Amino acid sequence: MAPTVGVVYLQEEGQIRPGRSTGVDRDECEDGGGITRGSVRLPTLGKPLTAGDFVISTDEKTSIQARRRKHETSPTRPGQIMRVEHEYERCGAWAYLAAWDVRRAKIFGTCVKKTGIAPFDKFVGEVMSGKPYRRARRVFWIMDNGSSHRGDACVKRLQKQWPNIVCVHTPVHASWLNQVEIYFSIIQRKVLTPNDFSCLDEVRDRLLAFEEHYEKIARPFQWKFTRKDLSRLLSDLGEEIPLAKSA
Repeated sequence: MAPTVGVVYLQEEGQIRPGRSTGVDRDECEDGGGITRGSVRLPTLGKPLTAGDFVISTDEKTSIQARRRKHETSPTRPGQIMRVEHEYERCGAWAYLAAWDVRRAKIFGTCVKKTGIAPFDKFVGEVMSGKPYRRARRVFWIMDNGSSHRGDACVKRLQKQWPNIVCVHTPVHASWLNQVEIYFSIIQRKVLTPNDFSCLDEVRDRLLAFEEHYEKIARPFQWKFTRKDLSRLLSDLGEEIPLAKSA
C-alpha cells in the first residue's frame, strides 16, 4: 500500500508518530468535504532524512481559463480601484502541473491541455531527470489521490522508472495538507487574479515567468499550526474530538 502523510510531514523532533492517522468527514470542509486529523510522517523506513534526500510536493491546478474581457480592464489609480468587466469570452483552459521542493524552495511547473497518467508521468520524468534528483538517495513525492497518480498502480509505475522515488499519498479528502497548495494559493492571488488574458499563451507565459521570479525570493514554508492548535480550533467550533497524545 502507498504510505500516507498527515498534518506535518517534516517533523524530526520525535513528536510525530509513524503510521498513525485518524479522520472524520465534515460537510463544511473544503476539498470534497473532509478533514483528516492525527499524526503521520514520511515513511523513512528507519533511515532519517539526510542531505541526500529530497521532498517534493506535487499536484495539478486544473481549468485555468483565459478570459478575454469584453472591455479593457481599468488599472488602479488614485481614488479608483481596478475595474474589471464582468462579461468575457472563454479562450480555452490549461491544467497547471507543479512540483514544489519542500526543503529547497524550488518550483517546477508545466501547462498541459489535459490531465492524465501520461502528462503526469512525463512531468515527473522531467523533474527527476535533472540534478540533484536523478542521483539522489531518495526523493519523496507527496501527492493526493487524483486519478493521474492514485494508489499502488502509481507507486509501481513511477518506481519502475525511478527506483529512488518514494510516493507518499495524502489521506483522502485532505489534499490541503500538501504544501504545493500553498503555492497554488499564491499564484491564484498574484498571477491569475483578475483573470484577464487574451489567449492561453498569455496565461502560460505569466505562470512560467512567475515561477522564475518566485524562486529568487522563495523560502521553505514553515508550518506553525500544531496538533494542539487543531484541537483548540475544533473545540472552538464545538467539536469536542480529542486527538491522540504523542508518546
